[in-house]
Amino acid sequence: MPSLEILLGAGAGIVLLGVLAVRVSVRLGLPSLLIYLGMGVLLGESVLGIPFSDAALTEALGLAALVLILIEGGITTSWPAVRPSLGLGIALATVSVAVSIGVVGVSLHLLLGLEWRTAFLWAAVLSSTDAAAVFSVLRGVGVMRRLAGALELESGLNDAPVVLAVVLLASSEELTWQTPLLVVYELVVGALLGWLFGRGGARALRRAALPSTGLYPLATVAVCVLAYSTGQLAHASGLLATYVAALVLGNSDLPHRGDVRSFAEGTGWLAQIGLFVLLGLYASPARLPEAVVPALVAGVVLVVAGRPLSVLAAALPFRVPWREQAFLSWSGLRGAVPIVLALIALTEGAPSATELVDVVFVLVVVLTIVQGTTLPVVARTLGVASPAEPTEIEVDAAPLDELGADLLQVRVPVGSKLRGVYIGELRLPRGATVSLVVRDGEGFTPSRDTRLRELDQLLVVATAGARPATEQRIRAVDEHGRLARWRAASPDDGPRRPRGPGPR
Repeated sequence: MPSLEILLGAGAGIVLLGVLAVRVSVRLGLPSLLIYLGMGVLLGESVLGIPFSDAALTEALGLAALVLILIEGGITTSWPAVRPSLGLGIALATVSVAVSIGVVGVSLHLLLGLEWRTAFLWAAVLSSTDAAAVFSVLRGVGVMRRLAGALELESGLNDAPVVLAVVLLASSEELTWQTPLLVVYELVVGALLGWLFGRGGARALRRAALPSTGLYPLATVAVCVLAYSTGQLAHASGLLATYVAALVLGNSDLPHRGDVRSFAEGTGWLAQIGLFVLLGLYASPARLPEAVVPALVAGVVLVVAGRPLSVLAAALPFRVPWREQAFLSWSGLRGAVPIVLALIALTEGAPSATELVDVVFVLVVVLTIVQGTTLPVVARTLGVASPAEPTEIEVDAAPLDELGADLLQVRVPVGSKLRGVYIGELRLPRGATVSLVVRDGEGFTPSRDTRLRELDQLLVVATAGARPATEQRIRAVDEHGRLARWRAASPDDGPRRPRGPGPR
C-alpha cells in the first residue's frame, strides 16, 4: 500500500493534469473525457504498471462520481430554459430507451449470435446517453434552446430507467408481469423523493443563518446526496431522486446561489476526471483488440438504427421537424455511464459481461471521437445552430442576519435589456436600494440618473420582506426592459410573476 504522501501527491497531479487537459481538448476539438481515459490507460498495468482490476470498487466509485455529475447537471440547469422541452426530454429518457433496447437487442441477437437476454442486456447498457459528455460538450455547441434543453433533460433523467433495466437483465431472476410495475414504482417514488428533498432543502437553507458562506454549497450538495441514499434505501431510483433534488435546488432562491453553482461545477469536474481516469486504469488494453469487431457492429447498429428509431418514437407526439430529429439522433453522446453499467452487469455475474466491458470501452472511444468532434458541423449543416443567446441574469443573495436584510449581487449579462435602463427606472420596491455599481473594475455610488451598461455589477440591499419582489423586479426588467409591467407583491403574498411571458 503506497504511503499517504504518494497517494495525495499522485491524486493532486492527476487533478492538475486533468484541469490542463480541458484547455488542450478545447484547442484540439476533442472531448476531454478521451484525454482522461488515456491518462488512466497510461497509468495502468500495461504501461506504467499500476495494477487495478477490482470491478466492484470501480462500480461503486463510478456510481458515486455519477451522483456528483448529476448534482452538477441539475444545479446548473435553468428550469425556465428547459421547461418548454420537458415533454420531449421525458420521452427521450423513457420511450427512446425502451425502443433503443428493443431495436439494438434484436439486431445484436441476429448479427452477433448473442442469447436473447444477453443481447438485450448489451442493448440496455448502450442505450443511456452520458450526462458528463452532454453537459461538457453540448453546452459548448450553439444549438436551439429547445434541442439543448431536451438533450440535457434526457441525459439527466435516463440514467435511472437504464440502471433498472441493466440490473433486471443482468440478474438471474425471471421477468414477470410485476417487473414493469416495479420499474414504475422506483421511478415515481424516486422523482417524488427528489422533489421533496429539493423543496425542503431550499426552504431550510433560506431560513438558516450559517456562519460561513462556504457552508451553503456543502449543505446543498449534501441534501442531494441524502436524496440519493434515501431513494436507494426506499428501493426507489436514487439517481432520479438526486437529479430532481438538484434541479429543484438549483432553481430556488438559495443564499449565495452563485457560490453553490461554482462549487457544484467544481465537484462535477472532479468527479469526471476521477471517473474517467479510473475507468481507463481498469481497462485492459491487451483484450481490447478482440472487442473491436463486435464494438463496431454494435456501434453501427446503434447509430444507424437504434438511436434514430428511438428518437422518432419519442418525438412523434411533439411534431419535431426532421432536421431536429436528425440532430437529436446524432447527439446521443456516450461516455462513462455505459462503462459503469457494464461493470454493474459484471458484478451481477451476467454471462459475457467481461467481453461487454471491453466492447463498451472501445465503442465509447469511437463514438466520442466520431460524434463529439462533428457535433458543431452537424448542427450547422442541419440548420439547428443558433447564435449565442443572452445569458440568464444571475442574482446572488447573501443574508445580513443582524440587519434583517439581504445583499443581492446582480451582474448585467450581455444582451440583457437592463442595458440602458436608468437606476430610477428600475422602480425597486420600498425597502430596497442600489448601493453600489462596479464598472470596469471601479466602484461608485449610483444616483437615479445612473445608466446601466452590460457587464455592470450591482449591489442591492433589500429588507427580508422586500427581497422576493426586488429580485422579481430585476428579472422582469432584464426580460422586458424599462417598460416591463409589474405589480408589487406584498410580503405576505410572496413573489408574483410579472405579467406577460415569464423570465428566461
